[in-house]
Amino acid sequence: MRILIICNCSTGLESFRGMLIHELVKKGHVVKAIVPQSDEQKEINAESRLKKMRCDLKRVPMERRGMNPVKDLGLFHKYYKTVKKMKPDLVITYTIKPNIYGGMACCLLKIPYAVNITGLGTAFQNDGMLRKMVTIMYRAALRRAKIVFFENEENRNIMVDYKIIKKNKTYVLPGAGVDIEHFAYADYPIDDSEMKFLFIGRVMQEKGIDELFAAMRRLRAEGYKCSLTVLGGFEENYSEKMKNYAAEGWLHYEGYQEEIRPFIAKSHCFVLPSWHEGMANTNLESAAMGRPVVTSNIHGCLEAVEDGVTGFLCEKQNSDDLYQKMKRMCDFSYDERRTMGMAGRKRMEAVFDKRKVVEKTIEKMGV
Repeated sequence: MRILIICNCSTGLESFRGMLIHELVKKGHVVKAIVPQSDEQKEINAESRLKKMRCDLKRVPMERRGMNPVKDLGLFHKYYKTVKKMKPDLVITYTIKPNIYGGMACCLLKIPYAVNITGLGTAFQNDGMLRKMVTIMYRAALRRAKIVFFENEENRNIMVDYKIIKKNKTYVLPGAGVDIEHFAYADYPIDDSEMKFLFIGRVMQEKGIDELFAAMRRLRAEGYKCSLTVLGGFEENYSEKMKNYAAEGWLHYEGYQEEIRPFIAKSHCFVLPSWHEGMANTNLESAAMGRPVVTSNIHGCLEAVEDGVTGFLCEKQNSDDLYQKMKRMCDFSYDERRTMGMAGRKRMEAVFDKRKVVEKTIEKMGV
């Protein structure tokens, strides 16, 4: 079978779908992918590794953020021409633009396709024209889909309630899962003279970065010896603020990192106070390595944490509640935090093992 994947970045395709590609190739399928045009070194590196996995790539220019009708119409046209030329037996799409414009192209070409809703994003956060427009477009894109995968129940229920897709054509996976061998358990750091918090994600308001900074400043003001390491590229301009916090001695900004495991291993607790997620992979990866997690009590985050057992859930957009949960983590003993981390590892093995996710994905797609 000729299988074509359409996605919005090569790094995400390799990191989150690499095991799926490996299994599809192992089963004898020919796998190709459409990825955005990019000159970023991290994307080029990911493309090289994907090719070694026997996944041929076709580059198509795409703006990942924002909606420009003229450019998006051009993207749809490119998808249509490329899919028509490749003649796949099945198309798999990930993220909003590939889902919508790739789905529409497959619908017109009458090619079977499976859609993955990895998150609803900002479009569904408010009752406005953008949500109405995206709802209409998703209805058109999903109407002939073979199956639509979701990463949490809430996202699935929203799309079913809006009559975008019928429930019997959906399936909820535990996110992309986590490779529990790659993200192996790491011994909890013995040195706890300073509580080391870690954040991995795009530096932007909707990831809860303002609440996190506010909580950290409050902890420091109260005399807690703690620091925060931030990994990830800037999506919004926080550079000046972060320089000031670095000068205060508690913030360590490391930028985007292809290899995050050493940072998780050195940390005492992972923190992600995001406003919305499909399924936050960084929560899963940190828990798999045996680190307690403090994250938002929202679907896409709460699934990764057993509150009070493997970490803490906090109210989204509430810096005071986040502070209280981070303070509790600081007040815990070494053994209490280590025990939380070990419980998180066991939860990842039981519920989020990527091998099980890949098996279920292949089963539901019928390949």
